[in-house]
Amino acid sequence: MTQLMMTSVANTLAPLSSGSGEPERLDLGSLARRALVESRRFYNHEEYDSRYAYELFRRALVERDDAAWGHLFEQYTPLVEHWVRRTGAFTVSGESSDFFVSAAFTRFWRAIPAARFAAFPSLAALLNYLRRCATCVVIDTARSQSYADMLPEECINWNDQRLGHADDEATDRVSREEFWGLVDGLLTSEAERVVIRSSFLLGMKPGDIYARWGTLFHGVEEIYTIKRAVLSRLRKNPELRGLY
Repeated sequence: MTQLMMTSVANTLAPLSSGSGEPERLDLGSLARRALVESRRFYNHEEYDSRYAYELFRRALVERDDAAWGHLFEQYTPLVEHWVRRTGAFTVSGESSDFFVSAAFTRFWRAIPAARFAAFPSLAALLNYLRRCATCVVIDTARSQSYADMLPEECINWNDQRLGHADDEATDRVSREEFWGLVDGLLTSEAERVVIRSSFLLGMKPGDIYARWGTLFHGVEEIYTIKRAVLSRLRKNPELRGLY
C-alpha cells in the first residue's frame, strides 16, 4: 500500500525544505506536493509535519475547493482501498473496491460540511473518520444484502436507504440491534445461530463454517439445509416483516 501511494514521489517532486512556507500561504499545487512528501516521511517512520495535509483537507471541506478535493482523492485512494479490503464484509459485498472507495469519499464529504470541520482538530481525527466511512459503506452494503436474503424483496424500501451521515448512526444502530434481536429470538438451536450469524455477519461459506464448528454438524450439507430452513422461517415471520 505504501509503495503504491508513494511510487511517483521521488521522480515528480523537487526537494522541499522545512522552511518552504506556512501551509495556509502556499498555492494549492505546492501544498499538495508538500502534503505528499510529508505522507512519505510518515510511512517511512520519519519525522513529518501533518499541517500540510490538514490544510489540504481544510480547503477541500471548508472552502469546498474542487481542485483540493481532487488532490485528496488522488493521494488517499490507495489508503482508503486498503481499509475497504481489510473490512471483513468486503468479500461478501458483491461490489468492487473502486465502488466502495468512491462511496467512502462521498460519505465523508457529506458528513463534514464547513461548519463541522472544527470538530476534527487534527489530521489523525480526519483520517480516523475517513476510515470509519470506508468501513461503514462496506458493512452497510453487506448488511442490506443480508436483509435482502432474509426478507422478501417487497419488505425492503430500497428508496429509504440512509446516506450514513454521522447523525444517523445512533438510529441505524438501534435498527440493527432490533433486527438481530428478532432474528435471534427465532433461532431454535446453537447450530442455527452459528449458521445464520456466521453466514450474514461474518460472510463465511458453509465449508468454512463446518471447518470451524464441525462438532455441531454431521456435514456441510446439513449447514445448507439449516440455512434454507431458517431463511424460509424468517421470511414468513410477521414481526420481522413489520420492521421494513
